[in-house]
Amino acid sequence: MSMDEVPGQEKAKGMLRYALRSGKISHAYLFSGPRGTGRKVLALAFAKALFCTAGGEDACGQCIECRKFEHGNQPDLYQIEPDGQSIKLGQIQQLQREMSYRNAGESRKVYIVERAETMTLQAANSLLKFLEEPQSPIVALLLTDNGQAVLPTIRSRVQAIPFAPLGPQQIVAALEAEGFPSALVRTASRLASGPEACRTLIQQNGFAETRNVVIQLGKESISRFTAAIVTVQQQVVKAEAGQDPQLLLAMLLLWFKDMIHYQAGRPEDMVFIDQSDWISKHAFARTPDGWVTCMEQVLECGRRIRAHVSTQLALEQLLVNLQEG
Repeated sequence: MSMDEVPGQEKAKGMLRYALRSGKISHAYLFSGPRGTGRKVLALAFAKALFCTAGGEDACGQCIECRKFEHGNQPDLYQIEPDGQSIKLGQIQQLQREMSYRNAGESRKVYIVERAETMTLQAANSLLKFLEEPQSPIVALLLTDNGQAVLPTIRSRVQAIPFAPLGPQQIVAALEAEGFPSALVRTASRLASGPEACRTLIQQNGFAETRNVVIQLGKESISRFTAAIVTVQQQVVKAEAGQDPQLLLAMLLLWFKDMIHYQAGRPEDMVFIDQSDWISKHAFARTPDGWVTCMEQVLECGRRIRAHVSTQLALEQLLVNLQEG
């Protein structure tokens, strides 16, 4: 993947493109931002561009170095991730040995440290010494959820590359381009942060089925109480088999929110866009405050289940509350 193919993050990509275009490559970068914003994907794309022999502001994808990178055969790329809950001193020392050994030639070396904020104090201090004496062909890419959690002395020696959360529309566009069904993508984009997390959620066993159950339950909960009870009972059986009822409730919350979006004339914000015909006929069955009350009841149901109330009892009580309005 090239940097151009990474969704969003135009500011971060602009900073990295300038470095490549001008030849002013820092010896160390700190990619900082929430999970799911594409830090790792962009770090790999930037590393690929650093190895590329074409000399542009992005990887060409054609040269031998790009092809080696794409096939996982780039020996001058080194990656570190936490061993358990933290990155330990031994891992940084091994990195230093690897970089020293690999630096026998003149080609550039790149190392990526994931979740850099988890480095132990000893590991961080060891890396600090490595950063204080940069060897020109070596580039460090440190990745973190929280830049402020990284040792201040390390932060002062790296160039910060900020990452902003992606909006739902950007996530939807990216995943639709990958071929995921639009209906599932729109739902996942409101439940997870970033393309990676959304992709994982969509591929989760039962995600599409749960969405279908929510559509059925959302329609039945308003006027077909007996049918809704049967649907709930079927869902309880699945919950006992390992499916999380909280996912159903999270989607049901989006269903009622769609009623408000339709009333307010914001169809572009609707999640269940494939149910527009039904929603258009029933959205005005209650006032906006009435739909907000439905959402509050769904949230209360979730709290009851987390407090170990029987899932079936909590869901049936939710249906009674929704009927009463």
